[in-house]
Amino acid sequence: DMTEYIRPASDSFLTFDPSRVPSPCFVVDEAAVERNLQILADFQERSGAKVLLALKAFGMYSLGPLFNKYLAGTCASGLAEARLGREEFGGEVHVFSAAYKESDLSEIMKIADHVILNSLGQWDRFKALAESAMSARPELQIGLRINPEHSEGALPIYDPCTAGSRLGVPLSQLVDTDLSMFSGLHFHTLCQQGYAPLDRTLAKIESEFGDRLSQFEWLNFGGGHLLAHPDYDIEALIVRIKDFSEKYGLQIYLEPGEGIVNKTGVMVAEILDTMTNVTDIAIIDCSATCHMPDILEMPYRANIFHSGLPGDYEHTYRLGGLSCLAGDVVGDYSFEKPLKVGDRIMFDDMAHYTMVKTSTFNGVQLPSIAIWNSQSDEVRVVKGFTYEDFRDRLS
Repeated sequence: DMTEYIRPASDSFLTFDPSRVPSPCFVVDEAAVERNLQILADFQERSGAKVLLALKAFGMYSLGPLFNKYLAGTCASGLAEARLGREEFGGEVHVFSAAYKESDLSEIMKIADHVILNSLGQWDRFKALAESAMSARPELQIGLRINPEHSEGALPIYDPCTAGSRLGVPLSQLVDTDLSMFSGLHFHTLCQQGYAPLDRTLAKIESEFGDRLSQFEWLNFGGGHLLAHPDYDIEALIVRIKDFSEKYGLQIYLEPGEGIVNKTGVMVAEILDTMTNVTDIAIIDCSATCHMPDILEMPYRANIFHSGLPGDYEHTYRLGGLSCLAGDVVGDYSFEKPLKVGDRIMFDDMAHYTMVKTSTFNGVQLPSIAIWNSQSDEVRVVKGFTYEDFRDRLS
């Protein structure tokens, strides 16, 4: 009975046969993605806010037309993502980077709707470029990222407001500063969080900066909002946004990534070998280092369908990746039956921050990318990778 196991987040895949795709392979359920997008479209309509897909989290452009059907556009971290948003997704394109090369920025300003600077010094350097670009394209608006100096992140590596952060101008530095050159402000304080941390951040911004908010046209709440998660208090957010935007006359933007595609995808892997050294070990045809780096960086434990914690079931294995890195270990898992060469396993909730973070370290094969529709049961492999993809990154 599958209910005995940890219930997977991407539960539509409980009926998916992993032998239907090559291994390794990322598989995204487009029906599950559309379900999340419908939640966000309803949120946009009722709140008046605009939702942008964070391409840094999910850049699967084969689904671009589906996203364009529901969302206002995309947000990018630089020229490459801005082009991807403009050319493959459509809608508005918003760009923020910690710093810009002038050559990149001149190209970004030809295609972006909002360009958000990270410091006042950047405005001083690029003022002439920006004014020329805005003259040619009146829809282009320039914004500034602020640091509310209010930490909600549990881990410093994912906390843009940690002490010494390079992201955004601290609010305390803007007390007597002329900001009339900016159309709007951007902040980002969250990471995989619900409504309450955002509410506290907004309260801090209002208390420190509320008397100046009405001079702007828009305020971008950044990302880290798990909007499509069933536990997110979206009704409270709608009320807060409507009140906030009416009070200050602001268009509100949000930039979720994981919050749009969580619970929509898996990664299929195959057992290549088993061995024993203190514990039973299984080697798989993918890698934490190359394909799931957040397992090591956050760190976090990835769930595997039909598995348990060590000792939950009779057979416990340490799953290791293909690379030479000694620490390329996915984790320890238990299974009802012994693992054998050729068995397929599925890692849960693998749509976000996976495809965008993969590397070819050690020449390890990049996973193929497939789209499954859980309603029609159609599977199509939309991307496979070859030796040339590895070679062409080198010289």
